Amino acid sequence: MLSIALAGKPNAGKSTFYKAATMADVDVGNYPFTTIDANRGVSHVRTDCPCLDREERCGDDNCRDGKRYVPVELIDVAGLVPGAHEGRGLGNQFLDELSTADVILNVVDASGGTDAEGEPVEVGEHDPVEDVHFVEEEMDLWLASIVERNWESIERQSRSPDFKLDESLVDMLAGVGASELDVARTLRDLEYPEDPIAWTDEHREALATEIRQRTKPLVVVANKADIAPEGNIEALQEAADVVVPATADGELALRNAAQAGVIDYDPGDPDFDIVGDVSDQQREGLNRIRGVMDDWGGTGVQGALDTAVYDLLDHLTAYPVQNETHWTDGQENVLPDAFLLRQGATPKDLAYAVHSDIGDGYIHAVDARENRRISDETELEEGAVIKIVSDAN
Repeated sequence: MLSIALAGKPNAGKSTFYKAATMADVDVGNYPFTTIDANRGVSHVRTDCPCLDREERCGDDNCRDGKRYVPVELIDVAGLVPGAHEGRGLGNQFLDELSTADVILNVVDASGGTDAEGEPVEVGEHDPVEDVHFVEEEMDLWLASIVERNWESIERQSRSPDFKLDESLVDMLAGVGASELDVARTLRDLEYPEDPIAWTDEHREALATEIRQRTKPLVVVANKADIAPEGNIEALQEAADVVVPATADGELALRNAAQAGVIDYDPGDPDFDIVGDVSDQQREGLNRIRGVMDDWGGTGVQGALDTAVYDLLDHLTAYPVQNETHWTDGQENVLPDAFLLRQGATPKDLAYAVHSDIGDGYIHAVDARENRRISDETELEEGAVIKIVSDAN
């Protein structure tokens, strides 16, 4: 399962985002370090279900009238403060938790109502643009410290006649999620001395930054967009490549209202319908949330998750079935499973995602949409429905 981490300074709204995205029971407070131990839960990314191309909806628990919700892990960790890479605040704990994530949502208080330490100030008093690169810088310095601490070992290994720098770096950086391909591409893009003994701090810091960018891409979540002063969202969008305006408070209110039967709303919808009795005060609150949704196409919580997985990580959704005619498994469940795969994934990649035994026993695959056999090198597309033929079935 893909892992998404929520990062940012204290009191930016990470725990509220987490609660809204998972509906888990967590502490949410207007004070720094509300979160001490990391919260781990299941959230979902949203895509169109292939059942929309059939006469009947599939009825899966994660499909709501053609809106398919695919599980991902969501991690909410302690907030960062300046100097976190040196252990200040809960920095070491925070950064260690982030090492397992595939992508990071940098939750920024777009209202400017919290200072660099996460302490409440007047709305608009703090410039949220200062927080955009904060997480990146702390992670880069943290990773650089890991490289620095282990560099003496690299130097010792370099004295061996069969030494290969890329292999040694893979061993050193595997714990932060760096693959052989990540290391190979990083070394190709960097200029560095052939002898590791000649490397300087600048070389090691450049290596750490490049590895972090490849293994821990970031989406900036401009949270508290509903109370952000004019111009703040636009300034954040100019300061970062990928910015999603959001109101985690608004999303949490909508999900609670939907659970109570007050509104008709699915996560990621651009609007909602009031279907139950509400007070004038509740209606006013709901209309304020609707105003933000009108401006940004939703509350931004689902949008941030979707952007992280489908855009930044460049993943697609594929659906394995046993019956290519009815799109069912062995128990006649229609489209029971959905897997997130990297763009360029093949039927065999899907087979291994289902189970290593299915992958090892892979024979061929059938495109269930067209009811035809496809080659092993076929690159799957979003919404692919595939029958895997394996001697392990």
